[in-house]
Amino acid sequence: MSDSELMNNGSLSLCAEFTLVAFSSLAELQLVLFFVFLAIYLFTVGGNLLIICVIWTAPSLHTPMYFFLVNLSFLEMCYISSVVPQMLVHLLVQHKTISVRGCAAQMYVFTILGLTECCLLAAMAYDRFVAICYPLHYTLRMGPSVCLKLAGASWATGTVVESVQTAWIFTLPFCGAGKIQHFFCDIMPVVKLACVDTSRNEIVLFIVSLIFIMSPCVFILCSYVRILVSILRMPSASGRHKAFSTCSSHILVVSLFYGTALFTYLQPKSSHTPDTDKATALMYTVVTPALNPVIYTLRNKEVKEAFRKVMERKLLRQMD
Repeated sequence: MSDSELMNNGSLSLCAEFTLVAFSSLAELQLVLFFVFLAIYLFTVGGNLLIICVIWTAPSLHTPMYFFLVNLSFLEMCYISSVVPQMLVHLLVQHKTISVRGCAAQMYVFTILGLTECCLLAAMAYDRFVAICYPLHYTLRMGPSVCLKLAGASWATGTVVESVQTAWIFTLPFCGAGKIQHFFCDIMPVVKLACVDTSRNEIVLFIVSLIFIMSPCVFILCSYVRILVSILRMPSASGRHKAFSTCSSHILVVSLFYGTALFTYLQPKSSHTPDTDKATALMYTVVTPALNPVIYTLRNKEVKEAFRKVMERKLLRQMD
């Protein structure tokens, strides 16, 4: 008898809620993990808020590159907030359940922000490409309207594509115990719970991931090939160093983000295991957002200088 016939006969009951069991086997460590992840979460949100405030208050940073950095920092705060607060609650309670609607909402937000970041990193690569390869046309090519259109297109692409994909996933019937071998509602662990054949769904999900994750990645790679050629053609060593330093932070962020994303969403189903899924998910949901503020402050002289001036003005106002 097929799965659909079993459901029609009432032999299978649909899930009303899911149970996230990623940390259930670590009962003695859950309190320690709670404080570790809480500290990382507060650091990430605080660090990205600080970057946004510094850029907002420093006129010298009102440039396209930092406009995109503000978007990225805001996105990273939302990204980590879509996963970690619920994970913190589940580390403190015995019943680690989430409703099907709550799971769908989490997947909506998480996947939209993930794809938006892919597109935003591509927009940032284009900004660096124009700045280094066409410096005389930079102001014209990267005017305020162009920056707004690139940022808007990134958010629109993420919202439209992932809304359709997530809605499609939650048309599947989920039945059985409803135990998700993960700490949040990620795509593949949820799809595995469907009580129908999902092979076609998985093929479509793979194609969507291939198109909308790899396309920005290929664009970024092509941009940096052109950037590298332009840098190597510069006559002075100081000019080459300055040009490369403006790209180094972005290259690090792209490597961290795409390294885990490609490993997670483009590997075959047979390679997915609960342990590898959880390990890579912790990288791109917790570790990478926490590293971005560090990368863009410790490696960026302009941000550090602007932060120093902001603190000096604050101290002067307090002294007055």
